[in-house]
Amino acid sequence: MTRDLFSYLAERGFVYQTTHESDIRRVLSGEPVTFYLGIDPTADSLHIGHFFALRMFGLLQQHGHRGILVIGGATALVGDPTGKSDMRKMLTKEDVAHNVREVKRLAARFIQTDGDNPALILDNSEWINAFSYVDFMRHVGVHFNVNKMLASDAYAKRLEQGGLTFLEMGYMLMQAYDFVYLNRTYGCSLEIGGSDQWGNIVAGVELSRKMNHLAGGTYADKPDTFGLTCPLLMTKEGKKMGKTENGTLWVARDKTTPYHFYQYFYNTDDADTAMLLKLFTDIPTADIDALCQKDIIAAKKVMAYEVTKLVHGAAEADAALQAAGAVFGGGADLSQVPSVTLDKSILTAGLNCVELAVQAGLFPSKGEARRMIAQGGFSVDGAKITAPETVVRLAAGKEHILLQKGKKTFLRVLGE
Repeated sequence: MTRDLFSYLAERGFVYQTTHESDIRRVLSGEPVTFYLGIDPTADSLHIGHFFALRMFGLLQQHGHRGILVIGGATALVGDPTGKSDMRKMLTKEDVAHNVREVKRLAARFIQTDGDNPALILDNSEWINAFSYVDFMRHVGVHFNVNKMLASDAYAKRLEQGGLTFLEMGYMLMQAYDFVYLNRTYGCSLEIGGSDQWGNIVAGVELSRKMNHLAGGTYADKPDTFGLTCPLLMTKEGKKMGKTENGTLWVARDKTTPYHFYQYFYNTDDADTAMLLKLFTDIPTADIDALCQKDIIAAKKVMAYEVTKLVHGAAEADAALQAAGAVFGGGADLSQVPSVTLDKSILTAGLNCVELAVQAGLFPSKGEARRMIAQGGFSVDGAKITAPETVVRLAAGKEHILLQKGKKTFLRVLGE
């Protein structure tokens, strides 16, 4: 492992903002330090943005640094207003408790939770809920200037809409106090996260330093605090990665299949291949550059396979690769291709192709299905369909009908 960890992270594309770059360079190249990453369980899965930050978490662990993953059981009940034009949907305590369990389970795929340097996984409700409202405001709120908070990018979009609530204003205070608590309890000195969390991270660094200073000698032995962000995962065109025609790209298999996951990355723009290889594999950067220059298609296959393996494991990545080969190469095994099940008697009798495509969920509406069919972008069992009135039947002895939308989207329709 390299001792100049900061330079390695920067070379791979992980470094975006730092509160104290020279100090962070020093501590990351010295004796092991304790760092933390916070994730709010606003859903019962993780998306590709979380995966990016967890990848950095894992690299810090591999270099011997001690990691704490904070699941925001308390902050998720408030909701982070950062970058939002509307207030987040308020979750019930039961929803958050369920999501906390699922996020903990999924996060263990990407960070070390046992062995010589296991991550500590905590829920911030453990210390936030110990306060009464008045006590928290007196202990933490007194250190925040409202004018300064309102100038933060974290609240910009909500202010533009004129709908910023007092509930949302409390989010920054809660997340900032997480750093204070972790610094005092575990000697945590570094917070990492996505660049969208910059305002909250800076608030935590400043609050921890201020409260430790005001406490005098009580916390004099605690290390200084620093913040480090990775960039948001964006394409070369400036679009946010992880958004598909079916919604968010999740890491949970039941929300985004390994096949769809593989296909998403394989179908990314050629220009993004080198970046993704540097972020999500350990292949040396010189080898990545050489591979992309020599054969970009081969490079994309390696990238899509390695990212899928990192998220879902080698067996699922192998199956996704095999399914892609079967679909695009005319192979026989399509078992890994996403599927839906409809009434077999209806499929056997025959169904208008527009109706079939909509019932199968391939298109959100009949109008969109008709347009795609008329444009030549729809196929059934490998044969292009151009007439919306075409009737499709499940042939005798066959288990499925294979639908294709455009060049990249495949779906098996099974009968039961």
